[in-house]
Amino acid sequence: MLTEIRTNILRPNWFALVKWFTAIWGLLFLLSGCNETNPDLKPNVLLICVDDLRPELQSFGAPYISSLHIDKLAQKGMAFQRHYVNAPSCGPSRYTLLTGRYGPATNDALFQRAQWLQDSAIKTNPSMPEWFKLHGYTTVSVGKVSHHPGGRGGKDWNDSTLIEMPHAWDRHLMPVGPWRHPRGAMHGLANGEIRTKADEMDVYQSAEGEDVIYPDDLITAEALNQLQALTTKKDQPFFLAVGIIKPHLPFGAPKSYYEAYQDVSLPKIPHPEKPEGRTTWHRSHEFMKYNRWGKDPNTDSIFAAEVRRHYAACVSYADAQVGKILAELKRTGADKNTIVVLWGDHGWHLGEHAIWGKHSLFEESLRSPLIIFDPTDVSTPQHIDNIVETLDIFPTLCEMTGIGIPDFAQGSSLKPLFSGQNVEKKTAIAYTSKAKTIRTETHRLVLHDDGYVELYDHSTTGDETINNAEAQEDLVNALTGLLIAKRP
Repeated sequence: MLTEIRTNILRPNWFALVKWFTAIWGLLFLLSGCNETNPDLKPNVLLICVDDLRPELQSFGAPYISSLHIDKLAQKGMAFQRHYVNAPSCGPSRYTLLTGRYGPATNDALFQRAQWLQDSAIKTNPSMPEWFKLHGYTTVSVGKVSHHPGGRGGKDWNDSTLIEMPHAWDRHLMPVGPWRHPRGAMHGLANGEIRTKADEMDVYQSAEGEDVIYPDDLITAEALNQLQALTTKKDQPFFLAVGIIKPHLPFGAPKSYYEAYQDVSLPKIPHPEKPEGRTTWHRSHEFMKYNRWGKDPNTDSIFAAEVRRHYAACVSYADAQVGKILAELKRTGADKNTIVVLWGDHGWHLGEHAIWGKHSLFEESLRSPLIIFDPTDVSTPQHIDNIVETLDIFPTLCEMTGIGIPDFAQGSSLKPLFSGQNVEKKTAIAYTSKAKTIRTETHRLVLHDDGYVELYDHSTTGDETINNAEAQEDLVNALTGLLIAKRP
């Protein structure tokens, strides 16, 4: 090697030297611009999913919950006050978010889609992350974005041969720490406690310690790692989805978050009675199966208040994780070119209609927070009162990033609402395995599979306690026809 070098010095290869100097100059040019944002680069997307999040936040009209970081995001962006999910359960709601289409009403909806992808006879459209990947984005998921945190199947949700969303993510990550596996983290309490038998696990808990004693801190830490890695690549936009588990059951958060609510005066639970007549009411099995020390929140007001305080603590804990993620985005400088979406996967009853949980087709199960912030949009931040659906998020992000809305997306872009344009009033569709509903500006109609109908008039009261179906037959027929046309 030394001989070859010496020979080149004695007999210079001018062509090689020119190439060498050109390469060095190009490298120096790239290094000099490594901290600058490419003005032609498409916007990044940061999607934050929060499980079981009611719109009981200050930015959505509820004064007693402390959610400083979410509220600050709402103050900067567009806070959709009447956003409705398309299913009151994690799996089917996330199916719609991630595909832009109505889907099966089961928690394994995305696993069903994965099976369809293996059948060449079934036409299966790209998912939202896959669509962004096809348009040049690096796609990364951390935490609970699809139904299973980490996006895998099997007994403990860690079988890499069973992928919930094939072709979607460049990296699909779920740190588990002492909780051992994604299933353990999903239903975990402090310091690695895993649910084996629900009736032996406390329904709520507030353990001494820092954020790291609960699983969401690990998810947040990995999200920060991914942000650091993604923002070093200046020539490729990213689509980063982060799924925060709390306030999902069991309600567990560090004690400091609970203590902030010990002396808070809670608002009265509206319409706490079990509905009369036939509805989509249920016995709150998901909640009631945990250890409740023999107490029932429907008959024990002190216990009910404790449940609500622990739920609030979990919301504040989740909000703290949101704050860390947004702070890291700002630290990297990528906040100037990153669209941020915060989405609640469905609502949650805290005693309304004597339900503690989701899974109903009442307003409390279906309305959840949606915030969209575009740092390049000069529109005035606002609370938007139009009815919108989770179905609309996919086409909205496509239009905002300029990658083109696919013809298979069933929703409509919300971007015209940002600038206050007059748009046609929407309806919102939702469904379970036994019934479906349509929400208009003034009414909610629920159609059961056997033809039974509920009709609630929101122009007079929003409590959905009086079924007006028999008195308004023409409206029932009109809304039933519209509902069946959208969701046969």
